[in-house]
Amino acid sequence: MPKLSVNLNKIALIRNSRDTKVPSVLEAAEISIEAGADGITVHPRPDLRHITPYDIMELSEFLSSPAYQNIEFNIEGNPMFEEGSNGYPGFIALVQEARPDQCTLVPDSNDQLTSDHGWDFSQLTFNLKETISRLRDQGIRVSGFVDPDPRQIGLAKKKGFERIELYTGPYAQNYGTPNQNPILSKFILAAEKSLQLEMNVNAGHDLNQTNLPLFIARMPEIKEVSIGHAIVSEAIYHGLRETVKTYKSILDEYG
Repeated sequence: MPKLSVNLNKIALIRNSRDTKVPSVLEAAEISIEAGADGITVHPRPDLRHITPYDIMELSEFLSSPAYQNIEFNIEGNPMFEEGSNGYPGFIALVQEARPDQCTLVPDSNDQLTSDHGWDFSQLTFNLKETISRLRDQGIRVSGFVDPDPRQIGLAKKKGFERIELYTGPYAQNYGTPNQNPILSKFILAAEKSLQLEMNVNAGHDLNQTNLPLFIARMPEIKEVSIGHAIVSEAIYHGLRETVKTYKSILDEYG
């Protein structure tokens, strides 16, 4: 059954709209775990628009408790983001200090509203393989954010990724349209390709209660789905605890 990792970026975004500590990222993590979440995901960006380095270290300490030994901490971000004058220490430095269970490398830019594409490994301008090796040497599983493209998945294996995370935006955008099944077929083939190469498969972006059941039912051996925007949005009406429980029930039923 796929695990559910709850992305808490939007909790931090709401908090940062005021000079306050409410809502608490840590409290949201605790409620999510109590409701059945298998992991916590955060995606810090250099402009500190939502998750901050302080949040990262607070979550790292919180999740290191023996009570949460089975809860995975996943940090997403672009490995090229360097130290900034605003207190951002650089993405890789932050990951190395926090020591999450998993680091998902994403090719986003700081001016993107959200991540909207996977890596093109043929266009890299830095030594990604060395970065992955360094993180793996510290006991951190490394996943790469990719489109459902067999060529890119093959290159991901050569770079040393242990997992891929399929960017599910195109599936979500075309759910309920005539393009739904052809696009879903691309994701199925991509997952099969990754599994053939002995890389496990995660998935995330724009998944919600409506489109998640079909995706999970059709996809082979998804290890983890990371969901944030939909969970936090739906929690406004139904509460965080009940919303996380609903997503877990979907994974239980269709996974």
